[in-house]
Amino acid sequence: MIVPSLRSRWALVPFILTVFALTLYTIRRPLLATYTSYRPHPSTAAEPVDETPRIIHKLPKPSPPPPLSEYFPLAASAQSLSDLPPVPSWNKPPSPHVPESTRLYIGFTRYWPLLQQVVVGYITAGWPPEDVYVVENTGTFDANKNGLLTSQNPFYLDYHRLTKIFGVNVITTPSLQTFAQLQNLYLSEALNNNLTHYFWAHMDTVPQTHEDIQPYKSLYAIAVDIIRESFSPSYEFQDRWAVRFFSYDWLALVNVKNYLKVGGWDTMIGYYGTDCDMHGRFALNGLETPTADAGQVFDVGRSLDDLEVLYRRKRKVKGEREAEEGKTVVKVGEHGKVTIGDPKNSTAPAPTPDKPTAPEIIKYLSSTEEDTLGGPGWTSLQTTLESLAEEKRRDPYRNSWQLKQSGGTGEPFYYDADGWEKALQLTVAAGVEIYEQKWGHKGCDIQHVGLKEGDQWLVEKDQTWACERDGGKRKCRERSEDDTVCC
Repeated sequence: MIVPSLRSRWALVPFILTVFALTLYTIRRPLLATYTSYRPHPSTAAEPVDETPRIIHKLPKPSPPPPLSEYFPLAASAQSLSDLPPVPSWNKPPSPHVPESTRLYIGFTRYWPLLQQVVVGYITAGWPPEDVYVVENTGTFDANKNGLLTSQNPFYLDYHRLTKIFGVNVITTPSLQTFAQLQNLYLSEALNNNLTHYFWAHMDTVPQTHEDIQPYKSLYAIAVDIIRESFSPSYEFQDRWAVRFFSYDWLALVNVKNYLKVGGWDTMIGYYGTDCDMHGRFALNGLETPTADAGQVFDVGRSLDDLEVLYRRKRKVKGEREAEEGKTVVKVGEHGKVTIGDPKNSTAPAPTPDKPTAPEIIKYLSSTEEDTLGGPGWTSLQTTLESLAEEKRRDPYRNSWQLKQSGGTGEPFYYDADGWEKALQLTVAAGVEIYEQKWGHKGCDIQHVGLKEGDQWLVEKDQTWACERDGGKRKCRERSEDDTVCC
């Protein structure tokens, strides 16, 4: 056996150390690179690390538009109902009240000018103000009642004007309701007041009487006739009508008993689609939805410039007004003595109204007179309302009036207007999806596709689910070579 010399052994030491150093470097190189990449730069190592979450806000919104215009100046200066122009003589509600209940519900969430317009529209069409119930569905509790919101707040309404000037009623919902929930609230109110029926109307409409039809009856008088017909034993659908539509559901008469028969409105379907569901269930339960006609109802997206025109008064021409002012008066004094004199110098006491009358209305009444039934004033008004309705029909977003107010920042129960609209659209979309899942069908025709009462949530999706949506419009797609399904 050959034993290396001591000198040879020491000669191996540098070789072994070199191999060890190379191996260690190879192992540590990736670790050093990682450490170096995370190690703070010497110049910033002492600076504190900002751990605050980064919140990126959207661009600031433009300043809100100025306060809303006043669309009824006479009402703005009025102190009571007596300070408003009189309802057209041909439309005055009957006194005493008819035996039937004629309660009318009008729901409100946003845009005061349209609500004011529809309320004045029904009053001037003959509806007794005490029978009109505005349902304030704003989610702002008593803020409007206490006058805490400004007119640029989308949820603003003039509570004082509604109750003290127009003389109508206001019911405030405990929280914001969807359309379906609001409908069930009307139904609940009817039950609590032992009503067999009630009317409801959309707030973005204007009712008008048929002044060109003889013998003449006001919209209200015809609505009363429709109630009597609907509950008459001789009526064709006497036990089977659920709702009677006047201009579709812009004005509707509800049969409480038959609404309860189908279980009321499905509140899981909040907005669009809930009418398809409700009316479809009427048909599946053998109930009818006959139409009626009491007058014309215009679907509009903005207010008339001055609601005074709904009272159907016209300005006196100058000569007529001067002649009226220059008339003499005949007074019967003590002992039957008759004197004739100038009204300006008369000492006869002026008639005292039941309530104080504002100077504005006195001046207004002295310079105007009632128009004639079916006269030029009525014709002009119909033309104007039809142009407003056509404007709304041409609007790509027919409910753009809901977006006209964006103020109210810092006011009680404030909700960002754009955020509210986005939340609404998400809720609408969710409701439509629920409707389609509930019936396994896309489309507002569940009564025509073989479905029946009790099929809710128990059927598979039908062929209408082959439809796809494209840019908000439905299109067809082929399911097989010989089977094309269209929506």
